[in-house]
Amino acid sequence: MTILTGGEAQGLVESMIDPKTQTQMCGMELTLQKIERFASSGAVAFDNNERVLPRTEPMDFDSSGWISLDAGSYLVTFNEIVSIPQDVAALARSRSTLLRCGASLQTALWDPGYRGRSQSLLVVFNPHGLRLRKNARLMQLVFLRLGKEAEKVYSGMYQGENIQKMENDKK
Repeated sequence: MTILTGGEAQGLVESMIDPKTQTQMCGMELTLQKIERFASSGAVAFDNNERVLPRTEPMDFDSSGWISLDAGSYLVTFNEIVSIPQDVAALARSRSTLLRCGASLQTALWDPGYRGRSQSLLVVFNPHGLRLRKNARLMQLVFLRLGKEAEKVYSGMYQGENIQKMENDKK
């Protein structure tokens, strides 16, 4: 496995606000589109047929584009659409500024073949909370070139997530 440089990875991320700023040495930065709070519990089992995603409630940015978050956990959706080729996987890391503010993003693996507008778990540990501005750069996605193409590509329930609905909302 090798890490793709930011320039090599640029074609894997669409709908960037500012590609020059968001292209880093070893990956691409993703930015905040929306935040939701959890409104119910979820359920995870071995069999995905028993999976239950929690209900969420949207949170609004103020008239200046800011939102104030209390300590706790939130679901964030990014602006960018990520398209992972069959010979690539991706991992994400919180931007160090977010960590220095007492918050982090919990993320999963971006599998070969995945395409979507991803979501992650934002955890605000700072007891005084966190203020975020819409479009804030929150994390860096690092792309890993696999030794060969994956024999199987992602085809789960998150394939194409948040693309159609978001595009329709803009119309």
